[in-house]
Amino acid sequence: MKKLLFALAFFSLAISHSGCKKSKCTNVSCYNGGTCDENTGQCKCTANFTGASCSEVNGDTVAYLIMKFHFDSTMTRLDNFGNPTSMPSGHAGQHPDFKGLSQHYIELAQSAYTQLGTGVILYHAPETTIGGANAIDFEQNAIVKNDSVFFKIPLKSVAPGTYEYVRVSLAYQNYEVKFLLDTSINVGGTNYPIKQEFPCNVASFVGFNTYIKNYTLHNQSVTVNGNRLQGYWGAESYGTIYGYPFDQVNTGQTPAGSTTVVNPLFSTSPIPAGSCVATAKFEPGKLVVTGNETKSVVVNVSVSTNKSFEWNDIVPDGKWEPAKGENVVDMGIRGIKPVIQ
Repeated sequence: MKKLLFALAFFSLAISHSGCKKSKCTNVSCYNGGTCDENTGQCKCTANFTGASCSEVNGDTVAYLIMKFHFDSTMTRLDNFGNPTSMPSGHAGQHPDFKGLSQHYIELAQSAYTQLGTGVILYHAPETTIGGANAIDFEQNAIVKNDSVFFKIPLKSVAPGTYEYVRVSLAYQNYEVKFLLDTSINVGGTNYPIKQEFPCNVASFVGFNTYIKNYTLHNQSVTVNGNRLQGYWGAESYGTIYGYPFDQVNTGQTPAGSTTVVNPLFSTSPIPAGSCVATAKFEPGKLVVTGNETKSVVVNVSVSTNKSFEWNDIVPDGKWEPAKGENVVDMGIRGIKPVIQ
């Protein structure tokens, strides 16, 4: 009995002592995937973050630089040089209904003459050589929805300065478009005409090169286990025909160099061919960082989806008909507009 009482007393003392132990993570805020170690109070950063520590003490009172994506089909449709452009002759396009977007790289540029990579790099997503050449690791790419935060960092972790432009390298897009099937099928000697539009979920890879294990469309997944260059896409069309379910997956590759990447600074700070670094000037003025900010700064990065899904319109009706050989030629977004709130 004495041994039992002693054991219970020791157990009670141990619980009481552990309850008084203060966590070293109480006033530590980890961001960009960082996790706090209870024993050291330090944040362990992931490969998703470069440029500064991923931890901040007293995180509830920190002023952040916060960036959000907003998809907008009413924005001006721009070309590679940032000029308004119309649809080329013989082509047609749709405003995709965006479901998600991911970025690969974020940089602040002080001026139009700041060369790519020499500004302040805020973010660089994980890359891998598993597929051979260096490529974006799609499995570790964070995909965000409309009006969602895609990046957040304490302002005091950003080098003080005045920044006129932001560069955002896009990696992956997921959206819905419409697909027209205009044909007939023969069943038991009878032709049944089909002229019907179907919804089509598209996975669009616009980064310079992407290592993909697999990706998911509307209902089906596609296994790749390899690298795919800029312009690779997969699409799942679905619906019903004469009351029977219809579901079909196709994959393709746009021509090299055909993906629109808007950079109005092409003459002063060009970007490498095959990259997807969209560049734009901050509005309504420059982004000024002192390091002493007490309030967060939100930047709404509007993305122009104005007929950003483009194909060769062989049957000149403005409908996408891949069965008629209407190949996708461009999936690049048509400009960004970073507005400081």
